[in-house]
Amino acid sequence: MLFETGRYGELIKALPDLLATAHALIRDRAEINYARLSACYTVAAQVLVKIGRYDQARLTADRATVYADLSGSPLTSAAAARELSIVLRHQDQPDAAQRLVLNAASNIEATGLSTHPQAAAYAQMLCTTAYTAARAGDRDRARAMIDDAARAVRGLPAVAPADRLFSITPASVRLYEVGVHWALGDAGAAIRAGQQLHQDQFATAERKARLHTDMARAWWQWGKPEQTAQSLLNAFRVTPAEVRDRPSMRAIVRELHRRHPHVSGVRELSRAQPLPIRTGTYPSGWTTIGVPMADAASAKVHL
Repeated sequence: MLFETGRYGELIKALPDLLATAHALIRDRAEINYARLSACYTVAAQVLVKIGRYDQARLTADRATVYADLSGSPLTSAAAARELSIVLRHQDQPDAAQRLVLNAASNIEATGLSTHPQAAAYAQMLCTTAYTAARAGDRDRARAMIDDAARAVRGLPAVAPADRLFSITPASVRLYEVGVHWALGDAGAAIRAGQQLHQDQFATAERKARLHTDMARAWWQWGKPEQTAQSLLNAFRVTPAEVRDRPSMRAIVRELHRRHPHVSGVRELSRAQPLPIRTGTYPSGWTTIGVPMADAASAKVHL
């Protein structure tokens, strides 16, 4: 719940105990406990990506894939592969990222997509593929994948069950569409897509705030500082960490302060910028994000 509520600093501090507990459980070699450990590493990678610690995220995402393979669960493997692909994209390896998530999508499709969890997982893979393609400038693939994702979620509920691994909904796909348009440089299309959404369509604070930060990036791309500042303030009021802990959002705030210091809301945003989250205060025998040293030494990325 710490990730979903945008309490990234608290989650970072909790990771060592969380991972130690999950590692203790796999002594029985039960597949469900491998899946739980993989999920813990996936969450660790997610929060590390949020705060811009991509090298550490690479390690934890790789660990997630290792334990996902041991779990025997296609959905757990898809979640881990997706997170690793996101890290690879941030590390400027779009081709490797695309191969990884497309393979995950194919594996999910092979299940037959006969259940809502399978359909949700498939739609999530398509969304991630679309955004990865957009960030790489592949307009045709990005548009095709986001359109396929919209079709894949048509039978899913507007509110995902709380226990679902992939909580994607039709509104979630539209939010990815905002990001796809922004990444392709089409700020106007991103704004039009985003204006059809409202934060109440999203169940978690992290997703509500993401709507506002994605809109802020589109407004900034369009050269609209007033709307950019307002969108960032909207995100900050949902969960401050989405603005103050994400490097991309901090960069926009800095530019707003430098170039448009008198725009309404800019001073408030500037005052809200704290020192970055620290990730290096963990017990002896652990790396900075709570990975046992033995695991860290043996970690390899599988592409």
